[in-house]
Amino acid sequence: MRNFITLLFLVLSAPLIASPTADEIVHHSNMVTYYQGQDGRAQVRMIITDSQGRERQRQLTILRIDAAKSDAIEENAYLGGQKFYIYFHRPADVSKMAFLVWKHLDQDDDRWLYLPALDLVKRIAASDKRTSFVGSDFFYEDVSGRRIDEDIHELVETTKSYYVIKNSPKDAAAVEFSYYKTFIHKQSFIPVQIEYYDKAGRKYRIAKALSVKNIQGYPTVTKASIENLKTGGKTVMEYSKVEYNIGLDDALFTERYLRKAPRRQLR
Repeated sequence: MRNFITLLFLVLSAPLIASPTADEIVHHSNMVTYYQGQDGRAQVRMIITDSQGRERQRQLTILRIDAAKSDAIEENAYLGGQKFYIYFHRPADVSKMAFLVWKHLDQDDDRWLYLPALDLVKRIAASDKRTSFVGSDFFYEDVSGRRIDEDIHELVETTKSYYVIKNSPKDAAAVEFSYYKTFIHKQSFIPVQIEYYDKAGRKYRIAKALSVKNIQGYPTVTKASIENLKTGGKTVMEYSKVEYNIGLDDALFTERYLRKAPRRQLR
């Protein structure tokens, strides 16, 4: 952990906020995590490891576009809608599969999954957002992010390097956790670690930011993991060729392009 803190201070230069409230911390962290730039693209290698150490790998591309034309904190752009398009390149069993998310702030997100073997577009129900994302330890909700107004946020600890936020769901029946704690780096506002606790108060799931780089002036997580302490499974996501503000067309984020992938934008 000490080495990671040093890395963050070396590569990040985001300004500190003097004595922020819990909501201010969460809002700033949400912007840094999901809303930097008006759009973005990344190549991703997903490594899924089961409890016996067996690995599966997947190659995919993530495209993202924001409804807002600014990502400024003072303009609340980080509270706007977003769209995500995820396309799987390899291996053969998931090749050409595509996942589309329309993220809303005032209603449940819309999610679609295209299954090329069946030539079928499947709607992902809101109740399924906290289930496994294509066999990994990530959930569907992890991909596009959880809406910050779904939880009550409490600042429970401030250390030299982190704000520690306890997040409790407003609708406890809609999720499998009782609460989760987020360790947010005080300089970059990147959530370095997230710990989920079950209804019995046991920690059962841990998400970590393993590597951070400054890309086009934006502090960016380039390697992340999620570990399931109950099953012994772990998934690592490695991000490469990360780009911001590349001028993506909103028309790409439609059901039409689930069946007909936009090849040029996925390179």
